[in-house]
Amino acid sequence: MTYETVIYERQDEVGILRLNRPDRMNAVIEQLYLDIQAVLTEAEKDDQVRTLILTGSVRAKGNKQAFCAGADLKEHKKGERTAWQKREYILLAHETTRLLYVFPKPVIVAVNGPARGAGTEMALNGDFLLMADTASIAFPETGLGTFVGGGVTSHLGKLIGRQKAKELVFTGRVLDGQAAVEMGLALKSVPIEELMPAALEMAAIMAKKAPISMRFAKTILNQAESLDLQTALMIEAEAILSCMTTEDWREGIVAFAEKRTPKYHGR
Repeated sequence: MTYETVIYERQDEVGILRLNRPDRMNAVIEQLYLDIQAVLTEAEKDDQVRTLILTGSVRAKGNKQAFCAGADLKEHKKGERTAWQKREYILLAHETTRLLYVFPKPVIVAVNGPARGAGTEMALNGDFLLMADTASIAFPETGLGTFVGGGVTSHLGKLIGRQKAKELVFTGRVLDGQAAVEMGLALKSVPIEELMPAALEMAAIMAKKAPISMRFAKTILNQAESLDLQTALMIEAEAILSCMTTEDWREGIVAFAEKRTPKYHGR
């Protein structure tokens, strides 16, 4: 399927979602959010897709890399929106980031260029954040008279602690890839030419795991900080029992005994 503002392709068992408004540095408009949601629906239904990579595009002129520059302020200035339209836009953005967060397969975000505002919000809703060392990430909202969204107030403190989270939101400080890793915001920072190979390598490893097990892993780990120990143990027990009823569980045991790589089918 062809999309207006994104490019989606599958390489083996890895789906690649590339934001594609390069002349606007992939700044978000309503259609971009709608296209992302449509791709997530397509990729979730496709049993061949085991992991998803979200990344940006390369501008044709000057070969400039961009992840997402945030909201397209030129589009915002074209006409005054009603209060209802503003609310609908915010809710659309929030639903998109929520769908990224709860997407039942691992999501690797490969930040290849500047990520600001809405771009940073999308990045934080993936499972793993990889950055080019020349890329950067920031929360400029308080300097623009607005506020962070996309679950930032929930995610950021859990990743880096409340004090560092406040510093980034209050000041809008820009972090390059290495600084983001040192702060605990990103998992890895690599030269730009190594970014997609690193993301694809990581995605390929996870794509070979049992899909049902991976769904449980993502869902439960995303809830972990809100669970007390007894509840966590009960949820883990139910997940283990559910896995033990699957064909993949039997395949894992047989493959281990036969000293071969298991072939999982998600059933």
